[in-house]
Amino acid sequence: MLVLVYTFNFIDRQIVGILAVPIKADLGLTDTQLGLMGGLAFALFYTLLGIPIAVLADRSNRTTIVTIALLVWSAMTAICGLAQNFWQLFLARLGVGVGEAGGVAPSYSLVADYFPPQQRARALAVYSFGVPIGSALGILFGGFIASKVDWRAAFIVVGLAGVCIAPLFRLLVREPARGRYDAPRPAGAGHASVGDVFRVLLRKPSFWGLSFGAAASSMMGYGIFFWLPSFLVRSYGLTLLDASLFFGAVLFIGGIAGIWLGGFLADRFGAARRRYYAMIPAFAFLATVPFYVAAVMSSSLIASFLLFLVPTALGLAWLGPVLSSIQHIAPLNMRSTASAIFLFVNNLIGIGLGTVMLGLISDALSSRFGEDSLRYAILAGSAFYLVAAALFLLSARRLERDWE
Repeated sequence: MLVLVYTFNFIDRQIVGILAVPIKADLGLTDTQLGLMGGLAFALFYTLLGIPIAVLADRSNRTTIVTIALLVWSAMTAICGLAQNFWQLFLARLGVGVGEAGGVAPSYSLVADYFPPQQRARALAVYSFGVPIGSALGILFGGFIASKVDWRAAFIVVGLAGVCIAPLFRLLVREPARGRYDAPRPAGAGHASVGDVFRVLLRKPSFWGLSFGAAASSMMGYGIFFWLPSFLVRSYGLTLLDASLFFGAVLFIGGIAGIWLGGFLADRFGAARRRYYAMIPAFAFLATVPFYVAAVMSSSLIASFLLFLVPTALGLAWLGPVLSSIQHIAPLNMRSTASAIFLFVNNLIGIGLGTVMLGLISDALSSRFGEDSLRYAILAGSAFYLVAAALFLLSARRLERDWE
């Protein structure tokens, strides 16, 4: 059920990527406006509200919080289908961000209480299957419905589907005992304030290296999620439906393979040496860059498909190892809040800047490259994976010492 809810999280988050083509045509938007609507509009309240909601999750019933969050973001996704101009759509996407702020950090904490430490990287990897599955389904459903009806119907259908799932989630998912697989909470370790959590985390540089490293990778990851369908339409001449099938298959196959591989390797090698939780994704990031260059510059659609599978897998391999690390860097009574702080950094930079950054670069290059401007914007953005790799390698040196 957690994977199902996370799948809807990413369906609603990423469906706007495949719908960007008809939305741009219908509402007369620029690439920069699309980037703001797809990135900053969502990220603004998603990141700001995530921390106070996570503090509440560290003190109260997490399944109730996730249920309410699912209802809110699904309803706001449906409202996106009613927007008549840029600002109405921008505000509706703000509402999606408000709802999704309560979905992920409490879920990380739930997973940590359902599985013992030696299984958590794989468990969080399986939970993170919601990223490629939801992104792929959002693109496939969005492309299909938009092709057969219109982009407004796509928002309304997937939004109402999420509303229907919420009561089922609340009925089936039980609140586990906190820390049942961990050492007993130290005496006097009660509820922690945001300030308490920050004071603990400021003494742990590996947390910040992982957070900003993940954010650097997410600038490219979220940027690709949003812009690749438009790239396929503009540079390869695909129809909206064909682009959704192409990218949906890349995300589903490559994403699941990469996420599982990262979680498996972290549980396999991280138990003996904690630094592998950071080193495994660092080496994966280094390997993504040449494959992105080859995929984007390929003139063959088939070759491009096969090449995109590899960096898609490697670019998502960090999820299991890093999310597991965050649960172990933070003390037991601070896990949801620490996760929210991690998500604040990752998503404010990754979603808030990544999508609009590629849009700005594309607009700047459009006078020279025309419809191919997105190709070169994606090439420029791939350099952020090198920044992510460097930060993860630095974090690896302190991870053992910062582990709880």
